[in-house]
Amino acid sequence: MSRIGKLPIIVPAGVSVNFDKSTNVVSVKGPKGELVQKIDPSIKFTNQDGQITFEVDENSPVNVKQKQAFHGLYRSLVNNMVVGVSEGYKKTLELVGVGYRVSNQGNLVEFSLGYTHPIFLQLPKEVKVETKSERNQNPIIMLESCDKALLGLICAKIRSFRKPEPYKGKGILFQGEVIRRKSGKTAAAK
Repeated sequence: MSRIGKLPIIVPAGVSVNFDKSTNVVSVKGPKGELVQKIDPSIKFTNQDGQITFEVDENSPVNVKQKQAFHGLYRSLVNNMVVGVSEGYKKTLELVGVGYRVSNQGNLVEFSLGYTHPIFLQLPKEVKVETKSERNQNPIIMLESCDKALLGLICAKIRSFRKPEPYKGKGILFQGEVIRRKSGKTAAAK
């Protein structure tokens, strides 16, 4: 069995978890929002006394390795949903580079990243965005959502506009991320 899958999930106050046995769908509702997740039929879901547990159904036709993988996977997905609707997730990105700018009007974000044109990105309504540009400091984008997977996808999309490069250290980085720098050709020639 999966050691992650065996851990119970404690449901905090103000969060309700419902499971529909006919469709195998878990819905989690809390102060930050509502999320749904379909669960494989080879996993048994139980919600008792404010604790959620997952067990492998030994009678299902799915092979053993796949069942063990599903056991930990669905436990982690539901745990991320419970944490998301109760506390939420935050990511902060930093634009490192001369002339890099970012601004937003609602959920429409405009990037100026050294290309000949500005880049516009319309974020889904589930994601809250805030941009900060101060003099002599790198511009910052703060993203917040209850859906961890969606937030990671948005961050990956934003980073793809200007990936961090190792020679000058420019690009879009997570705040606090350190880029391993490389020396250029001239340093190697000496």
